[in-house]
Amino acid sequence: MGLCALVFFSCEGQQGGKIDRKAVVQRHNVVNDKMDTLSSLTVGNGVFAYTVDITGMQSFPEVYKNGVSLGTQSEWGWSSFPNEGDYKFEETLKSYDFNNEGRDAKYSIQHKEPGRNKDATEYYRVNPHRLQLGNVGLELYLKNGQKAKIEDLTDVKQTLDVWTGIISSEFSVDGDVVKVSTAAHQSEDKVAVKVSSDLIGQNRIKVFVQYPYPSGKFLDEGTNYANAQEHQSKLISSSADASILNHKLKGASYYTFLDYSEGNVKEGSTHYFVYEPAKKLKEFELAARFSATDSIKSTAALYTSTAESSTEGWADFWKSGAAVDFEGSTDPRANELERRIVLSQYLTKVQCGGSNPPQETGLTFNSWYGKPHTEMHWWHGVHFALWGRPEIMEETLTYYFRTYEKAKALAERQGYKGVRWIKMSDNDGNESPSSVAAFLIWQQPHIIYMTELAYRDKQDPKVLEKYKDLVFASAEFMADYAYYDKEKDRYNLGKGVIPAQEVFRAVETFNPTYEVAYWDWALRIAQEWKERLGEPRDKKWDEVINKLAPLPVQGNVYLATESATDSYTFPKWMTDHPAVLGALGMVPESPKLDKEIMKNTLDTVWAKWTWGHTWGWDFPMTAMNAARLDLPNKALDALFMDIQTNTYLKNGHNFQDNRLRIYLPGNGGVLTAVAMMLEGWDASEGDFPGFPKDGSWKIKKEGFKKMP
Repeated sequence: MGLCALVFFSCEGQQGGKIDRKAVVQRHNVVNDKMDTLSSLTVGNGVFAYTVDITGMQSFPEVYKNGVSLGTQSEWGWSSFPNEGDYKFEETLKSYDFNNEGRDAKYSIQHKEPGRNKDATEYYRVNPHRLQLGNVGLELYLKNGQKAKIEDLTDVKQTLDVWTGIISSEFSVDGDVVKVSTAAHQSEDKVAVKVSSDLIGQNRIKVFVQYPYPSGKFLDEGTNYANAQEHQSKLISSSADASILNHKLKGASYYTFLDYSEGNVKEGSTHYFVYEPAKKLKEFELAARFSATDSIKSTAALYTSTAESSTEGWADFWKSGAAVDFEGSTDPRANELERRIVLSQYLTKVQCGGSNPPQETGLTFNSWYGKPHTEMHWWHGVHFALWGRPEIMEETLTYYFRTYEKAKALAERQGYKGVRWIKMSDNDGNESPSSVAAFLIWQQPHIIYMTELAYRDKQDPKVLEKYKDLVFASAEFMADYAYYDKEKDRYNLGKGVIPAQEVFRAVETFNPTYEVAYWDWALRIAQEWKERLGEPRDKKWDEVINKLAPLPVQGNVYLATESATDSYTFPKWMTDHPAVLGALGMVPESPKLDKEIMKNTLDTVWAKWTWGHTWGWDFPMTAMNAARLDLPNKALDALFMDIQTNTYLKNGHNFQDNRLRIYLPGNGGVLTAVAMMLEGWDASEGDFPGFPKDGSWKIKKEGFKKMP
């Protein structure tokens, strides 16, 4: 459906009328009237992001460290600690032959026994790691000369205008009002602020830049101020309106270009620099641009030009692609669903728009040392295509070209043809040891799924030419990975696989339902690509398609895996992702699938699953399953299941627990499920197949694409 095509549904039927996109977006502006460490707000452009507290800057990073942390991160900002033990990646490897076929397949795992193997494991998990580039915040002083604490700030009012991407913050210090406007440039790694206050003339407000040291931990909230001797910070040059800072670590060096209203920058304590605005000013502007090189010349562009970039860039985004309006609906969940949709679009545009799969916590704070997980790429990327913005998804696919040779080497290391996409890596495809990631396979078909969406957008043959090598090499591995069971004359997935539901052991697991369905669909699509390009079908792929194991059934219900005949009686097997539901929902209906059995499966999972031990994308996955089973009420119930990991904070972030306070696959999942429920899929009929037709939903939509 094109950008201008629109459908309106209500109990009265279908009517015309264009969506007022600005009104829809701005009715979900985020407003903070008090300090809440889980309500931090972010500005950014997809490859650079800056998260702020109630001052509109990063004035109190240690206060917020255990909430939605005040991160400054970029795509390019990575570092490594010195390899003082001279560890070799090969020391992380262990050989397996799961199916007793004489295979010497080497997997990079987490060694547990003390010694070099374990130490090598730890080194390559931690390194490289994504950097927190620096804190840029306000120094505020009370009338008595003491530095203000966050509890000294009163009369707080802060608004994120989602339409423009600009944050407006206002608060008082000892009765004096401070106003701060914050914006991120849309084509530079730059944040800019405009600050207005009588405190300037009293020398009671300054701006600091502080460089933390990498924590080397699973998370990095940007507040590690220890290890001062391990890095260097230097004021390279300074004038009345511009300064250049250099931060140098043993594994990285980068620059901060400061442009500002009249004033001066001085070095304070170690790794801490302070801008003092001229006392004659009533307001000042400051822009901080981060760069891996010093070759960028200062443009002296301050807040105004950055705000213009933000306003224009966000308007272009919101006017592009798809939109939906639920105004007038009587279902009490409609406004909340619309809020989640709007803010999820904002957050994924800010955090997930680069040339790599993002980390699950985006550009805010590290999870898994800042490394992207390719199995999550489906949740990060698919929604962009369904919402009519395939170019954002396609930008992230450049990662696969960049890492192709390393994925090929991984397949060869294990004795397979084609490419095996690395599950946990840095942006260059360097593998991280993991006793789970090493055995996951559901990331393998994602590139076929996403390139198929790119092709379906305009059915442009150039898309086939661009991605065919990725698609065919991915399928080549998939066909070769399937193990031929002579006794049953069929191909199995496993043993040696950990499914998307990660509770199962690789050594004993085979034929997980979701992976078998996904394998079947993706190999069929790869063959379609062969035919579209005028090439002959691959005989081996057809053999695997025709003889791939059936979806495992027991008692008229699909099992999690064929090897888990106690899927719904053993408690552990009813935790983590209910991935069996992904076999219909994420994956289109397979010739192998029986929808009545899948409906029984949904009912069984719904009743028996330990939903408190799930993840944010499990709820949209369940909703998509229900929608394809023609159960729209259940699809909505899944989206709104009252479980902690299905929480969406005031700022729109999907909260998991105290470790993962934000989780972007949940946001991507909401957008994917809603697009599917609105526009449908290839086999669906009519509009809004995932919404009840009882008159409780009034829906305007435009610009969506169908799911396969």
